[in-house]
Amino acid sequence: MALRCAVFASGGGSNFQALINRKESGDLHVDFVLMIGNNSTAGAFEKARKHNIPSVHLAPSHFKSPDDYQSKLLAVLQEHRVELIVLAGYMKMLPSEVVRRYNNRIVNIHPGLLPAFGGKGMYGSRVHQAVLDYGAKVTGVTVHFVNEMYDEGPVICQVPVIVNDTDDCQTLAGRVLEVEHSTYWRAIEAIAKGAIRVEGRRVTGYV
Repeated sequence: MALRCAVFASGGGSNFQALINRKESGDLHVDFVLMIGNNSTAGAFEKARKHNIPSVHLAPSHFKSPDDYQSKLLAVLQEHRVELIVLAGYMKMLPSEVVRRYNNRIVNIHPGLLPAFGGKGMYGSRVHQAVLDYGAKVTGVTVHFVNEMYDEGPVICQVPVIVNDTDDCQTLAGRVLEVEHSTYWRAIEAIAKGAIRVEGRRVTGYV
């Protein structure tokens, strides 16, 4: 049976759509059984509806306490029998108990070559601008497992992107996003095939 995946998204969901496209083309062998978003206006919700993927709007602000939020999140994941959590532009840190229960079963994609230009507050255009401000000649994409610290989980794969002398934040972001779309599904497919092995911080088996 195909791996049951939940996608977490906060924005437009372009990576979510790229994954859906790969599934529909037959390249990615998973089932997207749930989409969770913390922002009710996120475009990812429309993508979920269009492809008949159940979606839930869940945010910490909906609950009286962090524990209530965590309990609800875990209950929804269990209800849908989720086996892998895929973060696709999700701007909230997952509760610690969710991370523990889904140890090495939560993946994220970062628009830079970790550990450079990562950490709290480093996402989207902030990463690209930091790369340009530093004068880095190479940036790229990192797919990694998620732990309880921002952008510090074991790295599954990294793909470099050359920074051109003429780049601004927008042009660099566009090229990096193309690489995100062509990379993320491959890492998820490797996990779905059981090809990924994790020993401490070392991840092997990506194809």
